[in-house]
Amino acid sequence: MRVLYFAWLRERVGRAEEEVAPPAEVRTVADLARWLAGRSESHAHAFADPAVVRAALDRRHVKPDAELGTAREIAFFPPMTGG
Repeated sequence: MRVLYFAWLRERVGRAEEEVAPPAEVRTVADLARWLAGRSESHAHAFADPAVVRAALDRRHVKPDAELGTAREIAFFPPMTGG
């Protein structure tokens, strides 16, 4: 699965994207965020407050309880505001 990081998440993780192969028990967006947080200190810092992280599966905004299913790409980004 391709993981994309935007804005301060990218800065904290130290990369814009990576390819990962999460274990079978990682089924939801929230599961994936927790699993990624365990990969390194920088990942843990990026996902320290899940309430301020948004996600999109295959370019579609989803909630943390969304199933990963057969998604090929997930993007993590901060909340956005319009103006």
